[in-house]
Amino acid sequence: MTLSDEKRQELIRVASQARTRAYAPYSNYQVGAALLTKNGETFTGVNVENAAYSDTICAERSAVFSAVSAGAREFDAIAIVTRNGGAPCGSCRQVLSEFGLDIEVLQADEGENLLQQSTVKDLLPGAFLSQDLLE
Repeated sequence: MTLSDEKRQELIRVASQARTRAYAPYSNYQVGAALLTKNGETFTGVNVENAAYSDTICAERSAVFSAVSAGAREFDAIAIVTRNGGAPCGSCRQVLSEFGLDIEVLQADEGENLLQQSTVKDLLPGAFLSQDLLE
């Protein structure tokens, strides 16, 4: 799916608004995500840090888990907004790959400027997929 400019900006705006709810007292690096399902629903997520750093959850995975909890399994795009347009971490790339390598990934900064647009496949070549378990 190719997103319209309007839909792209709307996703970035929603991710930017979500970002204001991030809980990042240790890094002070707030991240917001907006995940668009194939049926047009949008689920948001934020990063939630923890003093035990390994228990922290990223905004992208927070959005995916929220969507899956609501029954969604097919996604078209995810917008991620950070202070400087940071990329999804490896764990988030792997979780997104579970639901499709063609998911569009929009990276934007705090001014809601789109800095990079790619796909999960672009960000995670050689993803470990379900068919890898069958061999």
